[in-house]
Amino acid sequence: MPEPVLKVDGLVVRYGGRRSTGTTVIDDVSFELNASETLSLVGESGSGKTTIGRAILGLAPVTSGSITFRGETISNIQRSRRRKVARDIQVVFQDPYSSLNPSMTVESILVEPLLAAGVDGGRTRVRELLDAVGLPADSGGRYPREFSGGQRQRIAIARALALDPAVIICDEPTSALDVTTQARVLTLLQDIQRETGVAYLFISHDLGVVNEVSDRIAVLHQGRIAEIGKAHDIATNPQHPYTRKLQMAAPIADPKKQRLRRARRLESNAAELSDLTRNS
Repeated sequence: MPEPVLKVDGLVVRYGGRRSTGTTVIDDVSFELNASETLSLVGESGSGKTTIGRAILGLAPVTSGSITFRGETISNIQRSRRRKVARDIQVVFQDPYSSLNPSMTVESILVEPLLAAGVDGGRTRVRELLDAVGLPADSGGRYPREFSGGQRQRIAIARALALDPAVIICDEPTSALDVTTQARVLTLLQDIQRETGVAYLFISHDLGVVNEVSDRIAVLHQGRIAEIGKAHDIATNPQHPYTRKLQMAAPIADPKKQRLRRARRLESNAAELSDLTRNS
C-alpha cells in the first residue's frame, strides 16, 4: 500500500506544565490520512479536534508523539522548515467573515500566498482559482464585504488551493452557513478533490454532515479517539456510547424520521433508567 500522506502517531498535547500539573488536551491520538481521502474528526466542542488540526499546522505544541508528512517528521520543527510544509498543508477556517482581510481585494488575497512562497502566477492563477471555486472572473477586483457568506467561503477555499497543497484542513468550514449554502460548499469540496486528488482532514461537530463527505470518520471524546472506521459504519451503526449520542443529536430534516428517532431515544432512556433501578 502507498505511504499515507499524513500520519499522526501517539499525539499528546498538554498545556500548563508537566503531566502532574498540566492539562492534557489530546491524549495518545493516532490516525493516518491517505491521498485523495477525506478523514473527518468529529466531536463536541472541547473534544480536542481543532487542537489536532492546530498541532498539524504547527500552531499548537506537541508534547509527545509524532506528526509526519510524506514520511518526514513535522512536529515541533523549525520555522524555516514549517514555511516549506505550509505550502503542502493548507487550512480553511470556520468563519469566512473573519478569515479574509476586509481591506484587500480578492485578487490580492489569492496572490498573497503565491508571493509568500515565491511562486509566479499573478492574474492568470487568480482566474484559474476563481473558476475552480465557481466565482466570476471579475471577482478579483472586489472586496470580501461584497460577497455572501457562501461566496466568501469559496474565496477562502480558493486561497487554500493557491499552492496546490496535498492536504487541506477544513475546520468547521460550513457551520457558519445556512443549510442550502452548506450543501453547495460541500459539493464544491468534493468536486475539487476529484479533480486534484487533495486529501481533506475535515473537522466538525455534526456527524450527519461528515457522513456525506467522508471516507472515514474518527470520533473524538475528551481528547481521545472513541472509535474510527468507515464513514457509513460510524454514522449508521456506531459502537461507542458517545458516538451514539452524537448520532442522536444530529439534525434530521425529515419529520417522520425525526419522530422515529425521538421514540427510539425515549426507549433507550427508559431502558437505562430500568437498569439503574434494578442495580441500585
